[in-house]
Amino acid sequence: MSEPKSKLREYIEAILLAIVIAFFIRTFVIQAYKIPSGSMKPTLLIGDHILVSKFSYGIKLPFIRSTLIPIGEPKRGDIVVFIYPEDRSKDFIKRLIGIPGDTIEVRNKKILLNGLPLDDVHGVHSDTVIIPASVQPRDNFGPVKVPEGSLFVMGDNRDESYDSRFWGFVSMKDVLGKALVIYWSWNQEEYGVRWNRIGTVLH
Repeated sequence: MSEPKSKLREYIEAILLAIVIAFFIRTFVIQAYKIPSGSMKPTLLIGDHILVSKFSYGIKLPFIRSTLIPIGEPKRGDIVVFIYPEDRSKDFIKRLIGIPGDTIEVRNKKILLNGLPLDDVHGVHSDTVIIPASVQPRDNFGPVKVPEGSLFVMGDNRDESYDSRFWGFVSMKDVLGKALVIYWSWNQEEYGVRWNRIGTVLH
């Protein structure tokens, strides 16, 4: 008959098991993120805390980012979290505008998708000034064709978002997941909870 486990050993095993489960969930199932900037306003506000599905686009091996089990493909309009191409230590969140094969153009703030005006129900503009393409690509950009294995993303706050218009495409391998729901929201300016935002499903 084996000797009963010591209390210390039981605690250590329970802690290790919890760590393994938490790592598995965070890596393959769901992860929490906090919104630090206003580039996705009004859809996402500074201080919103969201849950992101890590398996919506397939189960990926950590670190090497290759897809182990394909599940779905990113769709136009999805809110996606990805590794920021210019600083891979950071994660960004933007809305998916163009998928592989799409031609994207911005003309005087209006988005053209494959030569046709995009029904841009999520985009907002905070600045009436239209900047020419010779100065910067915010309001006039392209046309460019999205290559295979890449995505074109933009923030909903079109005039205050640093996105694919400036730094190019997102590799499909760098997509971390799809934003699902706001589970907590804190207004740091008023030091209060935004109760009306909790539980908001993201579209």
